[in-house]
Amino acid sequence: MTDVRFYHLTKTPLGEALPKMLEKVLEREQKAVIFSSDERRLGELDQSLWNYRSESFLPHGTKRDGSIDDHPIWLTTNPGDIDSGEVVFVIHGASPGALKSDTTNLCAILFDGNNNSAVQDARGFWKELKAADHELTYWQQTERGSWEKKA
Repeated sequence: MTDVRFYHLTKTPLGEALPKMLEKVLEREQKAVIFSSDERRLGELDQSLWNYRSESFLPHGTKRDGSIDDHPIWLTTNPGDIDSGEVVFVIHGASPGALKSDTTNLCAILFDGNNNSAVQDARGFWKELKAADHELTYWQQTERGSWEKKA
């Protein structure tokens, strides 16, 4: 089963937290899929990853850029793509319900703790994935923005 981690963002916005996580995936030479429910916000993330740091960018692609196989990081709203990465990031309230592949080592569900709807969605996803026998852990940001395992 896939290791599923819930990341409760309280101090750092998604646009700052996610690129740091993606850097670690690339360091391990793994393939990442970023699965979103919001095409517009995914487009904004696409642009920000090209300008993530002044001295570098995070290489990635979307459906406009060719095949999922050609990119180390793939941004998508297509649930059919969710099992194409060794690491899957679920953002913007997208449902991880399509997660079923043995090829996915880690699924990270990132949600904004300052958004009540996002918190409620995450609780629902937790119940759904727990019922499907996935191993779940819950991580919350500390005051300094680092991660602390809570459950």
